[in-house]
Amino acid sequence: MGRRQGLRSWLKVNGEIRQRGDISQLIWKVPEVIAHLSALFTLAPGDLIFTGTPAGVGAVQRGDTLEGGVDGVGTLQLHVR
Repeated sequence: MGRRQGLRSWLKVNGEIRQRGDISQLIWKVPEVIAHLSALFTLAPGDLIFTGTPAGVGAVQRGDTLEGGVDGVGTLQLHVR
């Protein structure tokens, strides 16, 4: 199975894009990651696998609003208190 193009993730901090990434930028293919983790742990529907973060990571402060998402999956917004 090849790498899927176009599954993009993004993060805005206070309305400004801070990070953008695409699954094609991963070092290991998704099936490889799942196979390796499945040998170590029991994975179940709904489990999340975190593989790292695209360039642009930085500190956030109280009062910041973060909005992130994965194209075709959904978005999440939160306010830092």
